[in-house]
Amino acid sequence: MKVLWNEKIVDESEVKIDLEDRGYQFGDGIYEVIRIYDGYMYMEKEHLDRLWVSAEKIRMTLPFTREELSQRLHRLADEVWLENARVYFQVTRGTAKPRLHNFPDPKEVPPVLMADIQPASRPTSKQNIGIRAGFVEDKRWLHCDIKSISLLGNILALDEAQQKGYDEAVLVRDGNVTEASASNLWMVKDGVIYTHPDGNLVLPGIAKIKIRELANALGLELREETFTKKELLAADECFKTSSVAEIMPIIEIDDQKIGDGMPGKVTKKVLNAYIEAVNLAVQAHRDEK
Repeated sequence: MKVLWNEKIVDESEVKIDLEDRGYQFGDGIYEVIRIYDGYMYMEKEHLDRLWVSAEKIRMTLPFTREELSQRLHRLADEVWLENARVYFQVTRGTAKPRLHNFPDPKEVPPVLMADIQPASRPTSKQNIGIRAGFVEDKRWLHCDIKSISLLGNILALDEAQQKGYDEAVLVRDGNVTEASASNLWMVKDGVIYTHPDGNLVLPGIAKIKIRELANALGLELREETFTKKELLAADECFKTSSVAEIMPIIEIDDQKIGDGMPGKVTKKVLNAYIEAVNLAVQAHRDEK
């Protein structure tokens, strides 16, 4: 498999990660995942924008421009060529010796870029029937708005839910629902869509940007405000969103049905609109060629 290593495309067997890479030792890095549909990188600009925001928040100087990174990712996509996939890319703060906690001079220690592309497909079967989730206390740090490679808190939350037999974790901090383990979380009550407002407690999702647009186009009321566990359990519908999962219905939380225990009509409406938006973007990309 070919991967991107800084500015080069190489076989993955050629990649050598230094023992003292700060990503390896400190989790000092950021990442993004872009969904590829029929060879088209969907919402690429928004993902790159978020990468730059994350870099700024951790005071990392990226050693390339947006245009240069985009060109590298597209060269990798052309080399690997998977019509339906996801491209994962991360940037660590590089290798500094000796190991010290303070940030190295970016002029002396350049960040390290890595990217790979793996097959991905729409999770249609799960979207049709929904998934089960469980409440888990949100014990993560207070910079959840940074798309950091330090994901141990997220992983522990997901594992806790899965140990109880659930598919997903619904995170709760101080009584309020924040998000899922790696996705934004939404509920629907009396036809109104609710989700936690952006801020340091949740990741500003790229799919969330699209959901805002779609809700407006569909004439659906969307409120970005906090809600409690009790309010979520009394909701008519619940779903999570991410670039890979798209819109995923959650039909049960802590063994209690949400609504009638089936994907709801608003969730389906948003999902269908999302799929249509993807198809239109892919077609527009084809027309430009």
